Amino acid sequence: MRIAFAALAFVLLAATSASANEVISTEKAKIKVETFADGLENPWGLVFLPDGRALVTERDGRLRIVSSKGKLSAPLSGVPKVDTRGQGGLLDVAIDPDFAENKFVYLSFAELGDGGTNSTAVARGMLTATGLVDVKIIFSQVPKVVSTLHFGSRIVFDDAGHMFISLGERSKSEFRGQAQDRGSDLGKVVRLNRDGTIPDDNPYVGKQGMRPEIWSYGHRNQQGAAMNPWTHELWTNEHGPRGGDEINIVKAGQNYGWPVVSYGINYDGTPVGKGKKTGPGFTDPIHYWVPSIGVSGMAFYASDTILEWKGDLFVGGMAIPKLVRLELDDDRIVHEEALLSELGSRIRTIAQGPDGAIYLLTDDGEDRILRVSAAE
Repeated sequence: MRIAFAALAFVLLAATSASANEVISTEKAKIKVETFADGLENPWGLVFLPDGRALVTERDGRLRIVSSKGKLSAPLSGVPKVDTRGQGGLLDVAIDPDFAENKFVYLSFAELGDGGTNSTAVARGMLTATGLVDVKIIFSQVPKVVSTLHFGSRIVFDDAGHMFISLGERSKSEFRGQAQDRGSDLGKVVRLNRDGTIPDDNPYVGKQGMRPEIWSYGHRNQQGAAMNPWTHELWTNEHGPRGGDEINIVKAGQNYGWPVVSYGINYDGTPVGKGKKTGPGFTDPIHYWVPSIGVSGMAFYASDTILEWKGDLFVGGMAIPKLVRLELDDDRIVHEEALLSELGSRIRTIAQGPDGAIYLLTDDGEDRILRVSAAE
């Protein structure tokens, strides 16, 4: 997942109310930013279909098709019931690596349990002209707890067809320590087969007291994930508390430290753990932000369409609204450029389209899909 990343000096308009139909000069490329689709409400996930259309989720439980011209469909049927409290709802959407043959679509969402509890779950169904059919829940995070925060969650497939799901630790002090407990799914990345069964080579298969679906642990709230198309490794980003947003290269059996170590501090100003940024047995992030930018969607750019950006990693900012372009040298981030800050738009999700443009979901009250392309 790495190549050199260029920093992006965005020159937008003067005001935060800047238009989203502008030509912008950046450090390495001249780009055009335009509204591709609007009329959305709290969009969260975006994935392109082989025919050039896209699927988009809205947190209230709506799944829509976006035409190649940016027209939104009516909500599709078959979406599982979601718990919309707090940060929950309908979250990510992904398609099967063999979608052209099997039409499988995967949805992550907040699933309601007994007594007001909930957790992150993933369902799979077949896409038809009007919705999903044969929908089955193939993963449900354990345990369910009483919280409306930190669900994660992104769905990513590797070249072998394994499915990775990024999971939050549910935020509250009484739960967050379970990010270090391999008998709990809180604060983990899990790795599954596409039908929800567990691969035999997961690191904790057959180990007493440990959940076999777990791939890595010690995570806080991972809202961005992408497979590096060059190294074929999973990269994720996760929210820190006050400071300490991270990018991690996620590997089997590794411990990423939360809530024992962090580059941030608690919201009340107290140290996280004993105030250490790192320590023995923990895998450090390859990049972090202080103050936090509120990381969300993440995507590697692998197209020649904006050639100057090929090989770069893009991350969305929510707390500090912007698109971040990161230049890579193998597994190192060597340069950072802030883009589109003048739009004032919280960037929830990033996807490379079949046309080589970059598509952005904004979640800021003027919710839309932006298209970023090379300016002529």
